[in-house]
Amino acid sequence: MSFVFNTTKSIINAPNASSELGLYCQTLNIKNVLLVTDPGIVKLGLHQKMIASLENSAINYVLFSDVEVDPPTEVIENALAFAKNNNIDGVIGLGGGSSLDTAKLIAALTHSKQTLNDVFGIDKLENSRLPLIQIPTTAGTGSEVTPISIVTTGEAMKMGIVSSVLLPDIALLDATLTVKLPPHITAATGIDAMVHAIEAYTSKIKKNIYSDMLAVQALKLMANNIQTAVHQGEDLTARSNMMLGATLAGQAFANAPVAAVHALAYPLGGHYHIPHGLSNSLVLPHVLKFNMSSAAHLYAELADVIIPEDCANLGSDNEKAQAFIQHLEYLIADIGLPNRLASVEVNEDALPMLAKDAMKQERLLINNPRPMNEADILAIYQAAY
Repeated sequence: MSFVFNTTKSIINAPNASSELGLYCQTLNIKNVLLVTDPGIVKLGLHQKMIASLENSAINYVLFSDVEVDPPTEVIENALAFAKNNNIDGVIGLGGGSSLDTAKLIAALTHSKQTLNDVFGIDKLENSRLPLIQIPTTAGTGSEVTPISIVTTGEAMKMGIVSSVLLPDIALLDATLTVKLPPHITAATGIDAMVHAIEAYTSKIKKNIYSDMLAVQALKLMANNIQTAVHQGEDLTARSNMMLGATLAGQAFANAPVAAVHALAYPLGGHYHIPHGLSNSLVLPHVLKFNMSSAAHLYAELADVIIPEDCANLGSDNEKAQAFIQHLEYLIADIGLPNRLASVEVNEDALPMLAKDAMKQERLLINNPRPMNEADILAIYQAAY
């Protein structure tokens, strides 16, 4: 078996790890750092203990806190201009996937002759960047260990920048940062991370023994803890397991890429501004049902991991795979996420347009275990409606 596996250089998983941020900056010889985050993080004050650590380590910092959800090109350009004006020598991303993705691009492009438009696609970035530390505040995107940044271009189109240059030096996993997350965000980001694990395990082209190992462990951690994390948010063990699971899933799909669930989720986010994790959740069961003819044996293997008791009396792969999908539907309902497109105000007349847009996500659709055309996608949206 031939494969290539790349990941973040150093992963530090410990409650309150972000309180030692200044020391980690020193190990990377950072003296003038840019902290990239969003207004919500600043309002909650989650960045304060990190700023205190930077000050205690005599590290200068500037704050860019204007990151938006699904950041448009203008936000990235503004952040780059801010970084260049402040002569930074390192970058810290703090927040959800949008802040982490923005931080990656600032690290890669601040001292580069390349522009943002030069680097859309796969392996377009020049091989250099500023030192980069990523600190997630959700157990969801896995962006702290992925070589991908997603940017919103135009009105509703999302485009990816994929390059190993974007893999950070350090991922700091501090579950205490997630304890105050509202249940609906915990639920949506948790399902997003579970989708990463499921799609990595079934990825058609680059699935490998390393990604499989990570995906299985990730899914086991999250399936066993997501309900507690949502319903008992102060439970630090559940929060820690969800955060580690999300990171493991991120490592898995960074190397065995995601597929049709994400391809169908992106237009929902682009046109209706539905949060990414919820977009994934809405189409997940229906994509899995479509994939059954090609992936039932893989779903059956995952069923044996997360619902072994239910599988004990089931014989065929199809039965186990159906039980797997039913269990995911149960989890989605139990953690309070809507399960119909109609319930999040998607217009039924828009489904053909969404299907057309999903077909543009070729870099994702090629990874799906079963080939999918525009009519298939429309039928899935209709089933989810």
